[in-house]
Amino acid sequence: MQDRRWSKWSGRITGALAALALAACSGNAEDTASVPEGGETGAAQDVVTVPVMGAERRIIAFGDSLFAGYGLRDADGDSYPSKLEAALRARGVNARMVNAGISGDTTAGGKNRIAFLLDEQKEKPDLLILELGANDMLRGFPPERARANLSAVLDELNTRDIPVLIFGMRAPPNYGPEYQAEFDAIYGDLAREYDTALIPFWLEDIYEDASLFQPDRIHPTAEGIEALVASTVDEVKNALPKDE
Repeated sequence: MQDRRWSKWSGRITGALAALALAACSGNAEDTASVPEGGETGAAQDVVTVPVMGAERRIIAFGDSLFAGYGLRDADGDSYPSKLEAALRARGVNARMVNAGISGDTTAGGKNRIAFLLDEQKEKPDLLILELGANDMLRGFPPERARANLSAVLDELNTRDIPVLIFGMRAPPNYGPEYQAEFDAIYGDLAREYDTALIPFWLEDIYEDASLFQPDRIHPTAEGIEALVASTVDEVKNALPKDE
């Protein structure tokens, strides 16, 4: 990343910390998160450009407010998982998303709820997309702690033979070079260790455009979500196990 580009991201992160302390990124008690009921997202948009074919592919979106749809007018219909489902179906994939995003969730919260969430599913998911760590970074938690918690989540998924696509996050420069290097290395290291698919920084295509973020300067707008779906849908599709 160029320093000039990261300075913009750094400024947005710094300016958002106080607001996030009172909003979604601190929606739960520190290092805890409530357990979702495993319900599915609302109906995806009925815009299909390719006939949907094949068996249903169930995907769990496991993350924080960036998946939960925080601040969007229709948190279900406009959330990333819901828009992703529509985009996959438009590509002919018989996708059904389970939105397991919880505002304020940390990697510790994810570690604590992953087994319960999976136990509650009626069918084994074909893929889980893992998006956690931003709240750990915003609260200044040690990177090694986030790494250990994410490793525990991946251990649980590995035990159940559930494929994973990791959605990586990055720390801005104002956290200091040591913290930034340690945090940024988490996702690539775990992807290699567990042999999982990886999107190194899933906000890559929008983080420079302030108009694609809500006033808190952290959570994407509906238009930002659309852009994120467009830039990641093919990677999600490719991470799905091939039909036997």
